[in-house]
Amino acid sequence: MEFVWLVPATGMLGVFAAILIHQVIQKQPAGDGRVAEMADAIRQGAIVYLQRQYTVLAIVVATVFVAMLLLMSWQVGSAFVVGAACSAVAGVAGMLSATRANSRTAVAANTKGISAALSLAFLSGSVMGLTVASVGLLGLGGLYLLLGTDMESLPVFSGFGMGASLVALFARVGGGIFTKSADVGADLVGKLEADIPEDDPRNPGVIADNVGDNVGDVAGMGADIFESYCGSIIAALAIASVMAAPDADALGGRERLLFLPFALAAAGLVVSIIAIGVVQMLASRSPAGALRSGIVTSSLLFIAAAWGVVHYLGVTQNLWWAVVTGAVAGIVIGLATEYFTRGHIVQRIAEAGRTGAATVLIAGLAVGMQSMVIPVFALGATILAATHLAGLYGVAMAAVGMLATVGIIMAIDAYGPVADNAGGIAEMSGMGADTRAVTDMLDEVGNTTAAIGKGFAIGAAALTSLAVISAFVEVVGTDLRLEIIEPLVLVGMFLGGMLPFLFSSLTLTAVGDAASEMVEEIRRQFREIPGLLTGTGTPDHARCIAIATDAALKRMPLPALIALAAPLAIGFGLGAQALVGMLVGALLSGVLLALLLANAGAAWDNAKKYVEHGHLGGKGSPVHHACVVGDTVGDPFKDTSGPSLNILIKVLAITSLVIAPLL
Repeated sequence: MEFVWLVPATGMLGVFAAILIHQVIQKQPAGDGRVAEMADAIRQGAIVYLQRQYTVLAIVVATVFVAMLLLMSWQVGSAFVVGAACSAVAGVAGMLSATRANSRTAVAANTKGISAALSLAFLSGSVMGLTVASVGLLGLGGLYLLLGTDMESLPVFSGFGMGASLVALFARVGGGIFTKSADVGADLVGKLEADIPEDDPRNPGVIADNVGDNVGDVAGMGADIFESYCGSIIAALAIASVMAAPDADALGGRERLLFLPFALAAAGLVVSIIAIGVVQMLASRSPAGALRSGIVTSSLLFIAAAWGVVHYLGVTQNLWWAVVTGAVAGIVIGLATEYFTRGHIVQRIAEAGRTGAATVLIAGLAVGMQSMVIPVFALGATILAATHLAGLYGVAMAAVGMLATVGIIMAIDAYGPVADNAGGIAEMSGMGADTRAVTDMLDEVGNTTAAIGKGFAIGAAALTSLAVISAFVEVVGTDLRLEIIEPLVLVGMFLGGMLPFLFSSLTLTAVGDAASEMVEEIRRQFREIPGLLTGTGTPDHARCIAIATDAALKRMPLPALIALAAPLAIGFGLGAQALVGMLVGALLSGVLLALLLANAGAAWDNAKKYVEHGHLGGKGSPVHHACVVGDTVGDPFKDTSGPSLNILIKVLAITSLVIAPLL
């Protein structure tokens, strides 16, 4: 195509916009004294953890690279390394911006009010969102310029996707274990035993908790969404590459089909930049309304932009409708998530706390199960409509449509951890109850926006994985018998359905074990450090950070190894039939379990915050204690196991596509 160069050029535009926004953030007052001290401790803790995490990850990447050199080619191995590096850059860039913006958001909340604080936190999230989209376009667009896209180059793009998936898996699992072990430990001892406020400076675990917000919910989420974004494009390339010539010609021609996902992603990045400006203009309104307007505006503008792209390229209008189905499904999933994690649903969970923690847990789990219904119907309708419009390529286009505006989606998601950190800094530096009320309001909205972001990621993972599975089937051969009554297919489905539960068990156990160690350490410090609870002693924050770091680094390899080894073991052990069954089983159970965990966790968290606003007895009441228990159970649900599952199903699919030529 004559305008291929526009893809990486748009990526450079996004990088430039992210740099400008970061400079705007840097010019805002960062505070001094205690504020600067707390912010620096959080930033340094996050940097040290990521250095150790990526040191371990570099060894894993090097090992897989050597295996690819031996089994495949240096081109595939090199693309794998590039994909891993791009994913790491996307996560780290967002984390560095977030750790600069947290204290500035706290100062803005203290001196200017909620609008200024919302604006700063959202701008920090925008840096993450634009970086994710821009690096994706630069990485994949660069490969497109160098190699073109055909059956010979398909393994190279798959290698890039596998590198991004591997980093996302390690970053999400490791960051999730770190942040939730610190969060659960600090809450159980601080709120329930010592009866001190959240983020109280006397609590030895609060700095580790705030560090975790950055390494898990910012760096981890950035790598996660980057992998989803690139995966949707790679899935479209894979299907177009293996599509029969008559089918490709009917849709507009293979060359145009290969360029279409890049063009749509580039248009989505421009739309995201515009939508970020819209949110900034509406920041004086309610936080939830401003952020919701950003999502709706970006979706509508992207639908219009996609119409222009489709007509300019001369492909069938059915592909535009397929893109529309994905964009609309994303909005539906986002609004459904908001419904189940705010308002009267959350109030009902909080009211269950009148009779204790057990009923809070029951109510939250019930909400999580109910919350699966609308997204599943939306995904089912999208798959049916997209397949009817353009076959399996239509499904890939729906995934691209859902994630093309990742810049604004990620901005709204990453805003939450910055607001949460700002609340911690406000509490630890003694800014007062009025400032904390502002940051708590932003944090509550952030819980919902994070759940919306997870919903987008899970929905896109379902569509992307389905498209990649379809491409895998085409590559290994269309003569496979894939009927459900085939024993190997059925066995594979059971094995695949089991994997998300095993994976979640490992990550939940990791958080539970690490949190137990954190609880004992915080109790020890309260006992042994003179004057700690009265405010005259100094907590040993470094020890708690070390516990969370060691727990994450020791416990993240096993889940990642299972995700990488399962396709190899089943593919080479039982064959391609069983592997297809495994992918389908993992896709189904993984999506459902991820939705349950993410939404139940967010609902428990906001129920706790509802009580902390003064309802049902307020902070320190029996209802509050019951809701804190629900929140501590929900923390690893929504921030460790749930978001890791959508990466799991994509790692299984993309690894299978990479090894398809060997099968």
